[in-house]
Amino acid sequence: MSDLSSQKVSCLCGEVRIEATEINPKFTVCHCETCRTWGGGPLFAVECGTDVKFEGVESIKEYKSSPWATRGFCHHCGTHLFYRLNSTGGYNMPIGLFPFLEKPVMTMQYFSDQRPHYYCFSNETKEMTKAEIEAYFGTLN
Repeated sequence: MSDLSSQKVSCLCGEVRIEATEINPKFTVCHCETCRTWGGGPLFAVECGTDVKFEGVESIKEYKSSPWATRGFCHHCGTHLFYRLNSTGGYNMPIGLFPFLEKPVMTMQYFSDQRPHYYCFSNETKEMTKAEIEAYFGTLN
């Protein structure tokens, strides 16, 4: 697979199948409390745009987790499937769903001021604080 190309993947149990046609290998890491509670650690996510197709949609449960985003997961196996922006419909999906993504690069860390003291990354990236994120997404509404 090459960067920004289509990949077909599924949740752990296979009930939900996904085809994402534009996967950006420049991934982000979110340290917010919601992401850490949802997955037990930071969310590593790739942008997949709006051209994402799902099979087995009856197995997807959604939760509006913030004023600007909705999260989706498989209600059978619990696999985290997406973080979708409410204003644009753009999908951010866990990078772990895409095992054949070539040369992924961490480019941004969100909610850097909420990153716990018990981990850090050596990657040099851009960072945005909670206030910066809220200001940015407030402009999208």
